[in-house]
Amino acid sequence: MGLNPKIEAFLKEVNAQPIPLESVSPEQFRNQARMQDDESKQEVAKVEERQIELNDRKLPIRIYRSKNKTQPALVFYHGGGWVVGSIDSHDATCREIANLADCTVISVDYRLAPEHKFPAAVGDAYDSFQWIAANADQLGIEQDKIAVGGDSAGGNLATVVCLLAEERSGLKPVFQLLLYPSTGYIGEEPASLQENAEGYLLTKRLMNWFRSHYYRTEADRSHPYASPVHSEFLHTLPPAAILTAEYDPLRDEARAYAEQLTREGVDVFVKNYEGLIHGFAGFTAEVEEAYRAVAEGAAQLREALYK
Repeated sequence: MGLNPKIEAFLKEVNAQPIPLESVSPEQFRNQARMQDDESKQEVAKVEERQIELNDRKLPIRIYRSKNKTQPALVFYHGGGWVVGSIDSHDATCREIANLADCTVISVDYRLAPEHKFPAAVGDAYDSFQWIAANADQLGIEQDKIAVGGDSAGGNLATVVCLLAEERSGLKPVFQLLLYPSTGYIGEEPASLQENAEGYLLTKRLMNWFRSHYYRTEADRSHPYASPVHSEFLHTLPPAAILTAEYDPLRDEARAYAEQLTREGVDVFVKNYEGLIHGFAGFTAEVEEAYRAVAEGAAQLREALYK
């Protein structure tokens, strides 16, 4: 069907910029990162800012309630290549998912690279989930109905949280909502990494820029906490919804990951959305097809949380 016209117009503006994003510093990139428009943000019943205290650090979280009552919950990790992004950049997305899935969404502001390299974000993601699940009563959520989710790098962290919960006998998520996740691959580069290497916001060069700041060594790239497709514990993962985009370098690795989970006996809903690019959850206010994609993923989440 071709690239969505509204997204195509946006990409023309981005690709006309004289300085490629991957040529700037992480701090400059963060300052330039596309923020979601305040006018597009949905109202929710309540939003709370909190800080959780872990063993040696504190992490900000933001809680979105679709209703003022105890609810099932989604612990959400934002995307941004482990280098950019925040609870602010994904505020609209979390509000939308809370309303669509009729749940509480708890967004975690984990530490970013290069100040905090791999596996710091992994530790923050896992430790914050365990803290949230252990303190479910005081947070007003149902402990036996907590899912994890995220987009891109956040999707990576969400699925790794599930793997760590098995390895460390921790409290376990009941579902995974993974939006165009980074999951790694085995063997040759996936075709989508070549087909969509340039021109679609997330480029191959930009992916390498993110990873150069996140990983400590080349060996980190194939570690199961960085590329969960390499894990020996995939059969232990909870059901998942994995959403991919046609014009995304990560499309084929996420789809292959979904197929691997299915072979391991995990119940997976997987769908590729034509005409969309990596990061489509940030376009739902302007692009109807992007909204329908997020709504479909949220419907899978809601079904898992309320069955």
